[in-house]
Amino acid sequence: MDNMSEVTSFVLTGYFEMEDMKHLYFTVFFLLYITTVFANVLLICVICAERSLHDPMYIFLCNLAVNGMYGSTSLVPSILGQLMSPSHIVSLGCCLAQIYSLHTYVITEFSVLAVMSYDRYIAICYPLHYHIIMSPRKVCVLVVLSWIYPSVAFGIYFIFTAKLTFCRKLIPKIHCMNFELVRLSCFSTYVHSIVGLVATVFYLVPQILMMLFSYVHIFRICLKASKESRAKAAQTCTPHLIAAINFSVGCFFEVIQSRFDSNSLSFESRLFLSLYYLTFPPLLNPLIYGISVHAIRVQAIKYICCKK
Repeated sequence: MDNMSEVTSFVLTGYFEMEDMKHLYFTVFFLLYITTVFANVLLICVICAERSLHDPMYIFLCNLAVNGMYGSTSLVPSILGQLMSPSHIVSLGCCLAQIYSLHTYVITEFSVLAVMSYDRYIAICYPLHYHIIMSPRKVCVLVVLSWIYPSVAFGIYFIFTAKLTFCRKLIPKIHCMNFELVRLSCFSTYVHSIVGLVATVFYLVPQILMMLFSYVHIFRICLKASKESRAKAAQTCTPHLIAAINFSVGCFFEVIQSRFDSNSLSFESRLFLSLYYLTFPPLLNPLIYGISVHAIRVQAIKYICCKK
């Protein structure tokens, strides 16, 4: 039984189900992480090095890549370390740091995706005024807000979690999550849960509404446009739509399997649903844009060839 005295370290019980194949899991996560870092660094280097890619769309894409590496680095190295650890114990400080990093990664991802949808809305609906509306100063403000807002907004709520005392130490995951940690508190967390639900609305709903607003207007404009204009709009919006839907579905997987009983699923299925939004979007986003956007694909090939 868990000791009812205050605890300052926790056991990530999910790793006990990975013991038999921990070396295989280690290899898979290591390769995923290396590939993710390489793909995102390549994308960032190509955008920074090529002056023709210094438009707002690519600047926002560069921020998406940086955030992808931030999220992956907050998760995968700790998984690799825990896989090789015999005890799978994590301190309260490390657990809180991971919670803050992963949650700000999620909010920042939605924020950057929302800003990118707004950029596409201006480019398609107001093409003649695009460079006036999306001035360098406004682009800088949007980039800064995409990073500052998640850090401050979640930080205010995070203070409540950091002040809790904990009497149980078993976390049925392979990484720390705010919802799972709060459940281990010594006292009732009903008010904390209500505040968390309200906070989540403020964290994500404005970004989702911005994306919906942008694409509703883009769709309305496309209905009145020529076939050539519709094809061009589809070409410029498709990578962003795929990235946004991919990340949203991954977050939906996590919410469903964490809030509802998923014990009927196999461990591998639960692991996949739990980690999808943290591992695959940072890996797939550079590939999606690298394949879909001709300018990035061409410059990436030139960059690799020049380095060789």
